[in-house]
Amino acid sequence: LRNINRSYDMDIPGMIKEEMSKQKDKLISIRKHLHMYPELSFQEFKTTEYIASILEEWGVDYKRDKLETGLVASIRNGEEKCIGLCADIDALPITEANDKPYKSKVNGVMHACGHDVHTTSLLGAIYTLKHFQAHWKGNVTCIFQPAEERFPGGAIQVLATGYLDDPPVNKIYGQHVHPPLEAGMLGFKSGAHMACADELELNIIGKGGHGALPMDTIDPIAISASVIQELQQLVSRKADPNMASVLSFGSIQSDGGTYNVIPNSVRLKGTFRALDEDWRSEAHYWIKHIAESVANAHGAKAEVSIKKGYPALINHPEVTRAAKVRAIEYVAPDNVVDLGPRMTAEDFAYYAQRYPACFYRLGTSNFEAGINSPVHSDTFDVDEQSLLTGAGFMAYLIISELSAN
Repeated sequence: LRNINRSYDMDIPGMIKEEMSKQKDKLISIRKHLHMYPELSFQEFKTTEYIASILEEWGVDYKRDKLETGLVASIRNGEEKCIGLCADIDALPITEANDKPYKSKVNGVMHACGHDVHTTSLLGAIYTLKHFQAHWKGNVTCIFQPAEERFPGGAIQVLATGYLDDPPVNKIYGQHVHPPLEAGMLGFKSGAHMACADELELNIIGKGGHGALPMDTIDPIAISASVIQELQQLVSRKADPNMASVLSFGSIQSDGGTYNVIPNSVRLKGTFRALDEDWRSEAHYWIKHIAESVANAHGAKAEVSIKKGYPALINHPEVTRAAKVRAIEYVAPDNVVDLGPRMTAEDFAYYAQRYPACFYRLGTSNFEAGINSPVHSDTFDVDEQSLLTGAGFMAYLIISELSAN
């Protein structure tokens, strides 16, 4: 890979960082506004209007007529290749516990997964790319995507609009906050990075009756326990030990039933996650087969529903390698780390199925200052320095690849 600093008589990373410093107050203001006024998935109407107003102020074109919420902006600076940048804009149904002037003003809704940081970073990158437009040539498509947090997700809606076909996107980048890393750091994982996420619903149908007379019943409570125990063998005995996989149940509810009443049926809800699509399909067969077989062995019936969620997120090896090289150029080698796979899910995976992609991690913590709560917690917050790294590195990715020289 060519280092962009050798193609200019100037320090491009230094220039971007200097511009980021000048825009620091603007970026912090944008992030605080977004944080104070979060909106849930598919309800990001005011958020979309706010983003649109900023883009209009900066003279950036965008499209939104085929989306209820969210929008896709573009910077056309030549007729050559086009690179995509993506940020999600929705929040979570969490009541914020932080006592900060910019805490959420919407009861029960919070940017606890850092989407306010993602949106701010992309806006900052757009501003920087406009500012340094003389130093690069090409096209950039910028996705402000709704509803990452709620299945079926907003990515498939964005892809269906055709906005990414005019001009055609050649590759795409996305970033996600990562509290285990300090602000100013970046993390990368080539290949399988995040898991698929499928929703399981099992209905164990037996025969209810008096709790003191179990011999007259087909106890779905006891059978459900057996089903859960047997399904745990799926990962430990059916999956390749070198292939990460998770099967967890988070809800057990009976139709009726109390201290001395055995119910007629029990509903189980859970999640299955994997990093390999072939194993995913095989596991679906075994989940259904095991549940039905265990229930039948006890004279009961199992109804199994598996709702396929987001696919596994696979980072393109070469695109990821190149992004890591540019990260080393931008933030220095000591601030770039290799990461392992994660069993969480992300609908950026749909973009990665269609385009060569890299989804990387942005450090957001300040451990000395006590800013290190995990995502999806009611105390999540970020060191504001991460906004400068997030926006600056996104801009550098584009300028380094689409340099005018």
